[in-house]
Amino acid sequence: DISEDALCVCQRNIDRYQLQERVQALSSDLFQEVRGRYQLIVSNPPYVNQSDFRSMPAEYRSEPQLGLTSGEDGLDITKRILRHASDYLTDDGILVVEVGNSEVELQAQYPEVPFTWMELPAGGNGVFVLTAEQLSKYRHLF
Repeated sequence: DISEDALCVCQRNIDRYQLQERVQALSSDLFQEVRGRYQLIVSNPPYVNQSDFRSMPAEYRSEPQLGLTSGEDGLDITKRILRHASDYLTDDGILVVEVGNSEVELQAQYPEVPFTWMELPAGGNGVFVLTAEQLSKYRHLF
């Protein structure tokens, strides 16, 4: 994360659930400080577009905008993840990303990419899965 406050909360949770051997909080702008390859990358980046942000109820404004918005279409950070994730995944790795309501825009911008959209048990939408192979194949589009 790039937010020191978010990293502090993350570290408290790591400590609370005794996950020090399995989870590391890392200050990094996406993959900038990441080393190695992983079988699984999971991300819940900011994905609210500017139009949705302007119409959100007042209580959402108490959240840092940095943690909610991602450019005009809500996909600036997601596109960066899509461009670079294959460099950090093993050959059999997968990427899981939440994009919420920006799902529609993502599909419109990349109609040829075979996103697998997860069915969420509690309802909702906007979580996709792509394999390392798919990310490499369609990288030129991102």
